[in-house]
Amino acid sequence: MALITRNHPKLTLEGARAVLEAAERRAGELRAPMDIAVVDDGGHLLVFARMDGAKPSSIALALVKAQAAAMRRAATGPAMAGDQLNLPVILGLAVANPAYQTPIRGGVPLLVDGQVVGAIGASGGTEEQDLDAARAGAAAIEKA
Repeated sequence: MALITRNHPKLTLEGARAVLEAAERRAGELRAPMDIAVVDDGGHLLVFARMDGAKPSSIALALVKAQAAAMRRAATGPAMAGDQLNLPVILGLAVANPAYQTPIRGGVPLLVDGQVVGAIGASGGTEEQDLDAARAGAAAIEKA
């Protein structure tokens, strides 16, 4: 029986900056100024950017999206039951753990060798734009 594990990949500051820059580029292409947060696998902030023109109200949303994606090891978004929203689960998760749960898309885990090393959260555009920018950021680390 193993008492410890070894050789877990970790997101570096340089890696977090690369993720942030890729997401900023995509947000610029979308013409959607965003607030973008990159966190480590424990949900702790590594880097943050508020693009010129980004909404101040989106600062907290970007961080919650990133933290939720890191802690839940999954992209943010509403809980579904088939093709329908599962409102009881959405509300239950939000009440049970509001700091690490959001039904709003735009938080994406960062994966290296199938392991979550962190996450990115983008906010300021539509949900589709936020998700697009976050995925662009996540793609930067997947190439490493």
